Amino acid sequence: MSERKNPDPSNAGNPDPENMNLTGLEPGGGVPPGETPPGEASTTWQQPTVENKTQSKTVTGLWIGVLAVVVLLVLLFIVGNIVGLFNLT
Repeated sequence: MSERKNPDPSNAGNPDPENMNLTGLEPGGGVPPGETPPGEASTTWQQPTVENKTQSKTVTGLWIGVLAVVVLLVLLFIVGNIVGLFNLT
């Protein structure tokens, strides 16, 4: 049985055939001024304004109240079953 050797990827060499023809790079690897692309433009002026469509405090308070009543009823039912308040058998 022969073992297959996998080549080391770090020894693969440079895949770029034009290694010495890199545009815009100085000998130390830096980029001279003018070779970098311009910064991105601001696009905030193009976005539409989003209106505040949050619920009023009354509607939010009403939902919290309904949820609190449901939780209290469920807890009352559970505690009532444990204590024997309800005879469901």
